[in-house]
Amino acid sequence: MADAYGLKADAPRGWHVAVTRRPGATDMAASTGDRRLAAAESTDRMVPQDVTRPVLHACTKAMPTARGDFGTGVVDLLGPDDIFVALVDYGTEVADQGLFEKQGLPRLAPSQFAPNRLQRPLPGLSASQHFFSSGGRAFCLFTVIGSHARRMASVPRAAALVQTMHITDRATLARQGGHP
Repeated sequence: MADAYGLKADAPRGWHVAVTRRPGATDMAASTGDRRLAAAESTDRMVPQDVTRPVLHACTKAMPTARGDFGTGVVDLLGPDDIFVALVDYGTEVADQGLFEKQGLPRLAPSQFAPNRLQRPLPGLSASQHFFSSGGRAFCLFTVIGSHARRMASVPRAAALVQTMHITDRATLARQGGHP
């Protein structure tokens, strides 16, 4: 089970799950001891703030440490029976409106997957992308399966993983000292 930043998944056996948040500029300055950069960022309103959000990644194979939010560095390693899922937090500012108007984790179906839903075409792969809000937080659920031809068998496995996901609502996360 992976659990951090108000995101968790009780993945079925055989899944690898990680919840991460890349450090922003302020986080990096503090971790490297660059007090001048950290001080400038905290006092100078003209310095742009690098906002990063949590991401939950789940895959049926081990994932490299260096990977993009939407699976760069992972999806090109998928075999025909592999699955990659990314739950990307877009924050509270856009929750419940526009693209993120739908509520709750989506239910995955084979008809939602197509090869042209990947950022760049990869032979045989198929993907789906859903935008939604949950508990005052906005998300994208991006799922890639290793074979479009085998989607009838793969998508139920991906859906089973998604059903184990839990998103802590904005208010509870704030009370617990987390940052939505």
